Amino acid sequence: MHADDLAKWQHDHVFDSGNAAGERGTRVVMWITAAMMVVEIAAGWFYNSMALLADGFHMSSHAVAIGLSAFAYSAARKHAKDTRFAFGTWKMEVLGGFASAIFLLVVVGLMVYGSVERLITPEPIHYKEAMLIAVLGLVVNLVSARILDAAHHHDHGHDHHGHSHETSHHHDLNLKSAYVHVIADAATSVAAIAALAGGWWLGWSWLDPVMGIVGALVVALWAKGLIVETSKVLLDREMDHPVVDEIRAVIAERGAESETLVADLHVWRVGRATYSCALSLVTHDERLVPNQVREWLSIHEEIVHSTIEVQMCHRS
Repeated sequence: MHADDLAKWQHDHVFDSGNAAGERGTRVVMWITAAMMVVEIAAGWFYNSMALLADGFHMSSHAVAIGLSAFAYSAARKHAKDTRFAFGTWKMEVLGGFASAIFLLVVVGLMVYGSVERLITPEPIHYKEAMLIAVLGLVVNLVSARILDAAHHHDHGHDHHGHSHETSHHHDLNLKSAYVHVIADAATSVAAIAALAGGWWLGWSWLDPVMGIVGALVVALWAKGLIVETSKVLLDREMDHPVVDEIRAVIAERGAESETLVADLHVWRVGRATYSCALSLVTHDERLVPNQVREWLSIHEEIVHSTIEVQMCHRS
């Protein structure tokens, strides 16, 4: 097979080259978020509301992060057929999710700083105008979340792996990072509305910065979870995945008669639900060859590439 044909075959049949629906949804949400950012900053400036200005600049950071996710999709698609990427470009999307999560922590820091500053030096708030814009922001975030959720379900609809334990591992971490940003923004909008209502009706002006700090802590927990998930993939920490035990079980079952044992095994992810493995076996079966072992492993279709070494061990 010609090298270009091989690359195309890998692109079409083996390695994930991206989530087209996720890319479209992320790009749409990026522009919606950017538009809402402009509205909030303009309204904050017009109404002399520091609360709206702060939320507008906070939304700008989300627009940048979601834009980063969209760029990761674009880069992965652009280089999908580049044979220099041994296992495809899927990890570009994961890297985008990781960078976006780090950016989310920066947002958390800004939220805490702004809230503490407002606790120390309170500013007068135009409650009515601020609440209207906050409600509009919440609606925009809910619409954005719906767009990304639709992209998520579209991606699941194209999954063809039949193993039930894989279901929770099919998610697109880049799409998830964009989704977390949108949900974080929605949560802060809800917190802002509650705080503004309390300040407007009860005179509790301190509630706005306190809710900002609480919201920041919640967002920090989401960011931490996303960093853990993306880091696990980027650092190839997959040896606790069920597919590893499945490989060992196949070898133990099919190689029992010839006393074939696993001497060394490494498994890592090369797509949202596809894996590669390097397997070294010790056997008494002189007829055992790597292709036969690949046939044994073929019952697990998530294993798309395997490097197999068979070492003969003669009985004394």
